[in-house]
Amino acid sequence: MEINNLQVEDRQNFKARKFLMWLFIISSFMMFAALTSGFIVYTEGNVERGIKVLLPKQFMYSTLLIIISSFTMHMAYLSAKKLQFANQKLYIVLTILFAFAFFFSQYSAWKSLYDSGAYFVNYNASQSFIYVFSGAHLLHIIAGIFMLLYALLGKIRNIPQVRNIFRMEVTSIFWHFIDILWIYLYVFLLLNQ
Repeated sequence: MEINNLQVEDRQNFKARKFLMWLFIISSFMMFAALTSGFIVYTEGNVERGIKVLLPKQFMYSTLLIIISSFTMHMAYLSAKKLQFANQKLYIVLTILFAFAFFFSQYSAWKSLYDSGAYFVNYNASQSFIYVFSGAHLLHIIAGIFMLLYALLGKIRNIPQVRNIFRMEVTSIFWHFIDILWIYLYVFLLLNQ
């Protein structure tokens, strides 16, 4: 009887937590929509306010890394559902490694931008937007890494399967969101360079 009460209580908590995740995703989407709108308003089709710098190739590599990490995240989630826990852990670790590779690729892109004369603080704020877009996205990547570590730790501690699936589902939703978000930002920057 006590186990059933725990399961009902868990399900109610899961619904509330999942709703909070969706609220966070929606608010993050709105923030990035506001930032890209701010960029459009700033440039207003004025050539003088354009980015005037080629995007570093590292942004393309970052895009490939995050797409691959989205695949490994999906495989981790599927492995959890199929009770293939060794595979689940392996795919989570791979996703974390791709996340760190993405992080360092972004740092390398910032260094390339800086070396090319596109500084964060300069007369042309549109170049600063590149740092703001990618920096705000990196904060989401860091949050995603913590979620991945939390999911991995739960599996290492052998938490009940219902909780494991919930952690994997929420982490997967968030990770796919930041994947799609980066693709949106990268395409936006490509179209406006």
